[in-house]
Amino acid sequence: QIRLYGRGRTFNPSHRVRKRRHGFLARARTKAGRKILNRRKTRRARYWSH
Repeated sequence: QIRLYGRGRTFNPSHRVRKRRHGFLARARTKAGRKILNRRKTRRARYWSH
């Protein structure tokens, strides 16, 4: 069996999807997300999320 085609381009940027999945409010909504935000705060990261 020979595969003729690859998967194409998998990164199709969309501001809406990016914000909804990785945005500050999405992080703040869940317990695990708040952990991420706190970890980035303590590390004094310039940006906490998108």
